[in-house]
Amino acid sequence: MTWTQNDTGILLVGILCAMACALPGCFLLLRRMSMMGDAISHAVLPGLAIAFLISNSRASVAMFIGAALAGILTALFTQWITKFGKVDRGAAMGIVFTTLFAIGLILIKKTADHVDLDASCVLYGALEHTPLDSVTLWENEGSILAVPRAALVVGGVFLFNLLIINLFFKEFTLASFDPALARTQGYRPMLMHYLLMMMVAITTVAAFEAVGSIIVIAMLIVPPATAFLLTRNLPLLIALSLALAALGAILGHLSSQWIPHLTGLPETTSSGMMATLSGFLFLLVWLFGPQGLLRRSSVQIEEPPAQVF
Repeated sequence: MTWTQNDTGILLVGILCAMACALPGCFLLLRRMSMMGDAISHAVLPGLAIAFLISNSRASVAMFIGAALAGILTALFTQWITKFGKVDRGAAMGIVFTTLFAIGLILIKKTADHVDLDASCVLYGALEHTPLDSVTLWENEGSILAVPRAALVVGGVFLFNLLIINLFFKEFTLASFDPALARTQGYRPMLMHYLLMMMVAITTVAAFEAVGSIIVIAMLIVPPATAFLLTRNLPLLIALSLALAALGAILGHLSSQWIPHLTGLPETTSSGMMATLSGFLFLLVWLFGPQGLLRRSSVQIEEPPAQVF
């Protein structure tokens, strides 16, 4: 197998998607709300479908705005059902995202005949097709520097997430660990909550076309969860999450190219292998990390038996 320019574009988009998702994923993990990313990634479907009906195009500002609003509304509806309906947060998320996801699927079926839309791409993305829509950044005497449009979109969202976290790092940290203390210190933990939900919604929408609503969940949850097994220091956890996200994307794309070639198995998708390799990295850390299962087992075996008096 030879490496092509398309492979470079696919890998660039995959790395940026994974890193953009890992940033808000860290704070979702700390707030024990990781599955909110799942809820938002599914609930943006009605916003996408309505934008399709209005704009009759997949590449539009209306699509982005509609999906982002749907994601933010998911967080609002979940909060309202939890607060006023006295329903457990997990049950509220299940109610909201399954209902909105079902509505979105119905609308997508209605729009599929009028808009260039594949339902499977909604679920799994079309990462391999992102280099087909490229933007020329530089051209001189036959030399062309072009990057996938998706890389510019997701890269912009990654920088946006990085900027927001740097600006409000103290507020996010305090609101995640002790909302009551944050309130007494003059911070507004609910504002931080909705700001985080907005980041998740925007990131999900930006990564939606490339990796779909299923793989984006793995990118939100798995790298931060892996880093959490290695450290409890928040800045280091964020840095490790970014590194693990990029590593999972790189290994995933390489595996999608070489494993079918070497084994004769059918070709697979890069986004699926990126999620798979991220899960494999989590498994390795869970087993062999500093606090890994095998290490804890060996420490227990080496401990002397307690004396009975």
